[in-house]
Amino acid sequence: MVNALVMVDDSSLDRLRFWQVGTLGARSLTDIAGVGVLMAIGAVVIVLATGVLNALALGDDAAVGLGVKVGRARVLLGVAIILLCGAAVALAGPIGFLGLVVPHAARLLVGGDYRRIVPLCLLGGPVLILLADTAGRVIAPPAEVQVGVMTALIGVPVFVLLIRSRRQVGL
Repeated sequence: MVNALVMVDDSSLDRLRFWQVGTLGARSLTDIAGVGVLMAIGAVVIVLATGVLNALALGDDAAVGLGVKVGRARVLLGVAIILLCGAAVALAGPIGFLGLVVPHAARLLVGGDYRRIVPLCLLGGPVLILLADTAGRVIAPPAEVQVGVMTALIGVPVFVLLIRSRRQVGL
């Protein structure tokens, strides 16, 4: 169905192509408002559940010992993650390396406490996207390198550095 629709209309093909690479352009306030509510709900749930995330990181038995209902916590956190990821991908497309680089970099900077990791990720993700989008618009004017390509160009070396630093530390 998607192929049939994009073959009929050139503008649909262009929108699909840019969405597949990941782009922040050509979004209306209605689009942003529609997914913004879902993202806000998911973010609030995740921020409020940082203590539960810390308990789950210790393992299921320890989490149960700390009073966490593991099954219910996993479902609630899973729904919040689905809301966040689904809304972001619906709005901007599949932007690679963002979900890999930012959380690992945050953990490297502040340690393993999710009460610090989650807020840093909530700030670090948009900062990385903004830097990648700005670089993509400046690199080859008047053309634009899509944000998904730029996050990959930024993300791969950073991810390699993170992996190497973890290996040197012995993690």
